[in-house]
Amino acid sequence: RPESRVWTVMLLLGTCLLYCARVTVPICAVALSTHFDWDKKQSGIVLSSFFWGYCLTQIIGGHISDQIGGEKVLLLSASAWGFLTVLTPLLTHLTSAHLAFMTSSRFLMGLLQGVYFPSLASLLSQKVRESERAFTYSTVGTGSQFGTLVIGGAGSLLLDWYGWESVFYFSGLLTLLWVYCTCKYLLSEKELIIPIDYLMRGLSISKQTKVPWKQLFKKAPIWAVIIAQLSTASTFFTLLSWLPTFFKETFPESKGWVFNVVPWLVAIPTSLFSGFLSDHLINQGYKTITIRKFMQVIGSGVSSIFALCLGQTSSFCKAIVFASASVGLQTFNHSGTSVNVQDLAPSCAGLLFGVGNTGGALLGVICVYLAGYLIETTGSWISVFNLVAAVNSIGLCAFLIFGEAQRVDTDSAYVDL
Repeated sequence: RPESRVWTVMLLLGTCLLYCARVTVPICAVALSTHFDWDKKQSGIVLSSFFWGYCLTQIIGGHISDQIGGEKVLLLSASAWGFLTVLTPLLTHLTSAHLAFMTSSRFLMGLLQGVYFPSLASLLSQKVRESERAFTYSTVGTGSQFGTLVIGGAGSLLLDWYGWESVFYFSGLLTLLWVYCTCKYLLSEKELIIPIDYLMRGLSISKQTKVPWKQLFKKAPIWAVIIAQLSTASTFFTLLSWLPTFFKETFPESKGWVFNVVPWLVAIPTSLFSGFLSDHLINQGYKTITIRKFMQVIGSGVSSIFALCLGQTSSFCKAIVFASASVGLQTFNHSGTSVNVQDLAPSCAGLLFGVGNTGGALLGVICVYLAGYLIETTGSWISVFNLVAAVNSIGLCAFLIFGEAQRVDTDSAYVDL
């Protein structure tokens, strides 16, 4: 138990730093656009390029984690994206093709970070029992809001004081420090070594695998959770990428640390509460799938209502309230679809989570770029929030109709999963 608590805290910090690195460009989007003379479409290309890379390593990252251990994959990827974040400002000054370089840099960042959440799902599905999954995942998942909060607050101040380069240095160096501490204090030297045969085993999907892939992908609950997951992921990415620009342009006199901090500050307790409430209700005897669907209604449905309200208000205070409610309630997804894949198929949760996140990243590319296109062509932010609500509604309906929580990766012909 003590070791479990330490790992939970360290994984929370890892998720926090993942988002610190991921949100550096959205936080600096206006400064980068001004510095390099980009329009909204060009900014949209840079912001969306992350998701092209992000979608390519989800499945393979989840599968390798199922084979060799999620903690190893997490640390390898974190080391790489930490170095990339630190080097980005330095390399930017060595080239004149800034748009091409930043687009390539964000693409590579997506490749490196794409393995994180599938690896996390694999690790938790193997180490955490069903009655504790929602709270554990929600606790670790608060790192996404905590990281956005940290980079939103500290990043906004660094941006104002020292320029956009300092935001990258801050995020990258903290990531490398986290990797060092995790390796030194939580893993033995033997655990850090990954034998080549283990790695090759992870890279190949054996024909003799005991996981019934064809049967899995014929089941409606699997597709329901995948569709719901890709919907919630893409809308979260859209808000994450464009909210700083929305506030900066709609309320130019407002302070960056306010709108970059408050929504994510609200999201931390709501995420923890959703996990606690979910596990408590399941332990009280409520059906797991009923609780998963209830959490998803709040995470996708109610949060979308507040997103629609955000596009209609002209008051800064109301906009902060609506943004905080939308972002905060989205964290209920941690106790809905995010853990449902572990309910359905714990033996291959990493790979299946990767499939859903790949779809989410692909749709995220489209939504993030489409949001920039809509803003540029219509001059209105309302269409962006309508897009978020529409995509969320599709995923929610699929999950409510077809979602289940009974394990489906077992079959009479397959044993010892």
